[in-house]
Order: sequence, then C-alpha cells, then structure tokens
Amino acid sequence: MLHLHPMYLHVNLVTIPPGQVYGINDALSAEAAADDYETCLKHLVQRNVIATSKTTGFPKFDLMLLGMGPDGHLASLFPGHPLVNEKNKWVTCIKDSPKPPPERITFTFPVINSAAYNAMVVTGEGKASAVCTALGNSQHSETLPAQLLSAEDELTWFLDKSAASNL
Repeated sequence: MLHLHPMYLHVNLVTIPPGQVYGINDALSAEAAADDYETCLKHLVQRNVIATSKTTGFPKFDLMLLGMGPDGHLASLFPGHPLVNEKNKWVTCIKDSPKPPPERITFTFPVINSAAYNAMVVTGEGKASAVCTALGNSQHSETLPAQLLSAEDELTWFLDKSAASNL
C-alpha cells in the first residue's frame, strides 16, 4: 500500500541507550566494514533483537527512514549500478559511487524492502522529475532505484510541494 503525505515538521526527542546503537566500523575498508556490519546484523537476528521476515528471510526492521537523490537513488543504490540487483547480501559496499564519497556502505534492496514500514522523505524541486518517474507518472525509460522500493506492510512517501510539483 502506498500513501502520499504533505510534509510538515514535528520533532520529538527520544533517548536511545548506547547499547542499542550499532555503528559501522569506519576504521575498516569499505568492503570489510560492510562484511563486519552484516555479521553484526546476523548476530542481532540470531539473538531475536531484530526480527526475520517470514516472507523473505531477511532482517525485518520496524521502520526505515529513507531519502532520495535527484537521480532517483536511495541509500547508496544508484541508477544503473549492479548493486541495485544484489539479492543475497544484507549489507554491501559501493566503491565507485557517482556521488561523493566514492566508497560507501549500504543496505541492499532485500533488506530495505523487508522492513515492515518504509518512509521515503523527499524535498526540493530538483527531485521533482525523479519523484514523478518513481511514482509511475513518467515515460522515463530507465528504472530508478526509488521505483524498486517497497515494504512488507506499508510504504509512505512524504513530499514537500516542490518535490511533488510534477505529479
């Protein structure tokens, strides 16, 4: 199910205990950091800290908050890049990102789309064309990564007026 909502700002501060924050080890190479983070996630799944999707077998996060670039990329999954098609890894690295920095760590689509809820937040006129393409209102020939976004329960797009201007 897809929902579109006009965006507004509402901030609540939440205290998160440090033991519940799992950062990426930036002292490692991008490839080693991705492998290390995937291992960390697998341990969290084994300990039932993170649920497993009954549908996909990948970790099922409650909510992923995502943004989209003007080229339709999300996370570090860029149009035309082979990582968009990764089906087995949970976390991977990109070493030739078209946008700085060139080396990045990213969740893969099987993990992102296994989330119970995905929220895509997009702002700005520079992203209006990609929003139009991603939501199926364009004749764009190349599939954008944002078009591949789904969720197990609900996907919601939050757009400001500028980002929604081509819809």
